[in-house]
Amino acid sequence: MKPLNDLTLGQKVGQLLMCGFHSQHADGQITRLIRDYHVGGVIYFRRNVESVDQLTRLSAELQEMAAEAGALPLMISVDQEGGMVARIDQEGMTQVPGNMALGATGNAEYTLECAQILGRELKNIGIDMNLAPVVDVNNNPLNPVIGVRSYGEHAESVAAHGVAAITGYQSQGIAATAKHFPGHGDTAVDSHLGMVTVPHDRNRLEQMELLPFRKAIEAGVDAIMTAHVMFPSIEPEPIPATLSYKVLTGLLREEMGFEGIIITDCLEMHAISKPYGVAEAAVRAVEAGADLILVSHTLQDQVAALEAIVEAVRTGRISEEVIHQAVERIMTWKRKRCGQQNDHLVSPKASETVEATDVEPVNCTKPTEPNELTLFKIASSSITIVHNDGLLPLDPEKGVYVIWPEVVQRTEVDEPWSHTESLGMALSQLRGRVREHKITTQPTYDETDRILADVSDSEQVIVCTYTSAGHLPKGQQFLVEKLSKNHSLIVIALRNPYDLLEISRPGSYVCTYENTPAVVRVLSHVLTGGLQPTGSLPVRLR
Repeated sequence: MKPLNDLTLGQKVGQLLMCGFHSQHADGQITRLIRDYHVGGVIYFRRNVESVDQLTRLSAELQEMAAEAGALPLMISVDQEGGMVARIDQEGMTQVPGNMALGATGNAEYTLECAQILGRELKNIGIDMNLAPVVDVNNNPLNPVIGVRSYGEHAESVAAHGVAAITGYQSQGIAATAKHFPGHGDTAVDSHLGMVTVPHDRNRLEQMELLPFRKAIEAGVDAIMTAHVMFPSIEPEPIPATLSYKVLTGLLREEMGFEGIIITDCLEMHAISKPYGVAEAAVRAVEAGADLILVSHTLQDQVAALEAIVEAVRTGRISEEVIHQAVERIMTWKRKRCGQQNDHLVSPKASETVEATDVEPVNCTKPTEPNELTLFKIASSSITIVHNDGLLPLDPEKGVYVIWPEVVQRTEVDEPWSHTESLGMALSQLRGRVREHKITTQPTYDETDRILADVSDSEQVIVCTYTSAGHLPKGQQFLVEKLSKNHSLIVIALRNPYDLLEISRPGSYVCTYENTPAVVRVLSHVLTGGLQPTGSLPVRLR
């Protein structure tokens, strides 16, 4: 690795940037960033992934390009949090449970086990950094961006699971990234869309928001990601944490003693880009104490951020010593993590999927592969029966009508899966008479009327709800309320447990925290009485 003193100013500043691009190959955008601007980091999204093999080749191609350009090894990252946030969901990558499902088990050993599995698999496809775990304490039911990405609302539990995940990832040579500092859990606005404030006093922040980060630092976490959130008790000026010297240097570096990499959340998010612009925000983030600047999407913004930082050094706004220290931390990390390899990859079998109108069965027998056994065990320990007025288990002599919401549109907090398995498909393997009506997550009133007519003679009705933001969509609320007038409903919250707060009390209410194939298969056994789940709510439904 080239000595730090041999790098030009442009090469040093390039190391401070982590950039995304839009292809499944090394396109003009990422090629220019690596060859001309010496960027030190790359972030993958779903748009970059066709298969695990393709992504492995892409990682090798990008590293080779950096080497040919005389650059340092790249820091390649991804948001592979588990559960509902998984950029790589193709065959060959285990779909480990998300944080709230793990929190519902009450067992941090499961979190450690999942992080070890995921860490091995990421390392084997050339990824060195996972932008996980989320250690935000989700104590706001209306939080539109964290939700099930959190382990729950209790700081001590979040800290314990966070440390387990950090330990698991880093034991496999993957840098863990605790996020979003100082805490994004008690917010009701998505920082992708606007500015957010957490108004609590310092004593409350210490007991709640900051505790998981202190434990992560004690555990030796490699990186911490900032939040685009204002904390007036720490920074009295109306400045988000990402751009605050008092938050990043005063609190995180000096007071809390963090010596690893401080990485910003993406500067193209509207909480930053609208009031400041990406280029100016990049300079301010470096001034505040950030080491690694994340600009995920637009080449124009990426180049502007690079050039703005270089210009800030040349004009004396930023000391070159500040850049030197940041690059030194990044190079220390690269010596430790980049290029490590593991000897083997544990892959799950491909999930079987079947398109169904009249529902056809899938294989819902209990698994035998090691990773599948782990997922089955954790799902059994996470699924939570909140209450049951005698509707569960299902009566095998009566037919079942399932209403299943499908995610078909990408948002900032949600993405359609490349492979799915509906509850009706899984139940049909265990119960013969299963009818299923698939809806979007935003059903229309006309669609509700058709369902009401179709379901009228059904004896057992299951409504699955799905919320990826702060509120259960109005169409789903309307559907549940209409159905409840004539049916005793079994309502299953496929993602957000807080859905119960926005509907009348159903006959039975079950939380799964995610709709991954492993969870759906286990859920079918729970509903039919083959399994007794042991999950406990990691949040209060108040």
